[in-house]
Amino acid sequence: MLYSATINVMVKAARRAGRSLKRDLGEIEHLQVSLKGPANFVTLADKRAEEIVYQDLTKARPGYGFIGEEGGTREGSDKSHTWIVDPLDGTTNFLHGIPQFAISIGLVREGTIIAGVIYNPANDELYIAERGKGAFLNDQRLRVAGRRQLNECVVACGLPHIGRGDHEEFRREMTAIQDRVAGLRRFGAASLDLAFVAAGRLDGYWERNLQSWDIAAGMLMVREAGGTVSDIATPGDALVTGHVVCGNEYVHGELVKILRK
Repeated sequence: MLYSATINVMVKAARRAGRSLKRDLGEIEHLQVSLKGPANFVTLADKRAEEIVYQDLTKARPGYGFIGEEGGTREGSDKSHTWIVDPLDGTTNFLHGIPQFAISIGLVREGTIIAGVIYNPANDELYIAERGKGAFLNDQRLRVAGRRQLNECVVACGLPHIGRGDHEEFRREMTAIQDRVAGLRRFGAASLDLAFVAAGRLDGYWERNLQSWDIAAGMLMVREAGGTVSDIATPGDALVTGHVVCGNEYVHGELVKILRK
């Protein structure tokens, strides 16, 4: 596949950071781990991966702004472009040796997501999307699943852990959706949940209290694969609110009806 220069820059950064993470995954028991908050671990691997991505992206596009989970916001001279990066989405999975984690890189131009890359180095799955040009997994075009019966659908969700989110609210939502679908899944990496919807592996997904770096690339992935993404409670932008729901047009609509009751 021939991709744009921007996508090639993003892919190079993701793959280089991925090699670092894969090495660290093999040495998981030796990693130094610090506690950032309840059950929210930050590892040396995480910080190292973000620095690799930052160096590669700023070398190629020196004026762009950069928002990273670990390093926060770094202003650039070009105020219209910003990288939004999660260097290790699925940190808890990673720390337990579960190969469901990813590097997520999104590029926003004047508030609109225009490019996204999600890379899982554990299985070498590389998801790519560019606004108006489609979504791809390892060069294969992606399309959301076409199911139009909720009782045939498998839907992923977030699951608030200790000290995070509204557990009662989630239990109400889970119970309401559980009664309507073929299966619920909780994988622990928002970027990959969105990528799985884009790939048709999941029919839908919802989660609350996410950050922009969790979902920027994945939201574009779903849209470019023909899916619908929105905020859970309003027609607003999930990138801003952090509350995301998605699926094909039908599944998205049905999930929204249930979640907004």
